[in-house]
Amino acid sequence: MTATDPALTALASGWGALSLLHGRIEAHIERALQSKHDLSVREYSLLDVLSRQHDGDGGHLQMKQVADAVVLSQSATTRLVTRLEDRGLLARYLCPTDRRGIYTNVSEDGLKLLAEARPTNDAALREALDAARKNPELVSLVKAVEAVDAPAQAR
Repeated sequence: MTATDPALTALASGWGALSLLHGRIEAHIERALQSKHDLSVREYSLLDVLSRQHDGDGGHLQMKQVADAVVLSQSATTRLVTRLEDRGLLARYLCPTDRRGIYTNVSEDGLKLLAEARPTNDAALREALDAARKNPELVSLVKAVEAVDAPAQAR
């Protein structure tokens, strides 16, 4: 294969379209969350991930798992947790079975803000996907994104 091979060109084109779609969606959601709730996309994602924890086996996430879920490095995730903790939206505590482990829970204020922000996030996502659907390069990717949740909605 050479750099001008049609298969590589198609892959690069597809990757470019996916990157474009992601960037547009994230920017649109970011503006909506910032203007209405003073939250970034990353802050919203962190609150959302942590709000889904539970007390059963495997219910609380370690910082590496949280970092993977919000697609950040562990150090960036720790800084993000600290920022939200400083705002009173999260609280850290020691793992009851392993004193070396530190868990993070969403506070009542964090859960309230998340509940207020969720409709904004969902509406902004829908708006961004609808706008992207007008671009012929992005139509198939929009359909793919929408299809990911289709099985869950059918239940």
